[in-house]
Amino acid sequence: MIKKKIFIACDTNKISKVKKIIKNTKTNKIKIAYKFGLEFWNSKNGRIYISKLKNKTIFVDLKLLDIPNTCKSTIKSIKDLKNINYLTVHISGGLKMLKAVKSVSGKIKILGVTTLTSLDNNDLKKIGYNRNLKQIVIKLAKLAKLTKLDGIICSANEAKYLKKICKGMEIITPGIRLKGDNFQDQKRVTTPKDAFNNGATGIVIGRSITKGNISKNLKNLISHLS
Repeated sequence: MIKKKIFIACDTNKISKVKKIIKNTKTNKIKIAYKFGLEFWNSKNGRIYISKLKNKTIFVDLKLLDIPNTCKSTIKSIKDLKNINYLTVHISGGLKMLKAVKSVSGKIKILGVTTLTSLDNNDLKKIGYNRNLKQIVIKLAKLAKLTKLDGIICSANEAKYLKKICKGMEIITPGIRLKGDNFQDQKRVTTPKDAFNNGATGIVIGRSITKGNISKNLKNLISHLS
């Protein structure tokens, strides 16, 4: 059985900020993991810092999207970091790319990104998609299942109708906000409790925890989930 996880988004380029986040999110009440995106990964000494973290669940959110050989080589190039648990790729990279990544991923769990939570139907139409958001996400989730990815990334709104398609896979949902928070750079958002009720096995939460009093925010999250 997959245990529910809370991935804290370390969206910063400062190691001091990451240290503060980790220090103030220690708890035995819920399973805490840490997500590092391109901002930290590409910062000076970011990769080195990640490589030295011990006894932590590490999620590297690189959202790889390139030709199969390039993505395959990228996975190989980071496998010296033995502590990476999760890594993201865009499912839209296609069948061959996903198979290439899985062929070399080893113990790293590959999560396929469906559609960014900053996009809605109007955005997709402007890009050139003829199908609506729900149709696209379902199509991509089926491809993730076909290629035996370990999980998918989708909004919590989609988790409720993807959980059957992705049975046995992890469903990680970003765009999570505590009630009352108002960060508008994402469009498909919901609360932690609603995300899990919709079928998420893990959630990604950033500023609702890391902005302000981190310890207090974490307690609010735990209270929200109880």
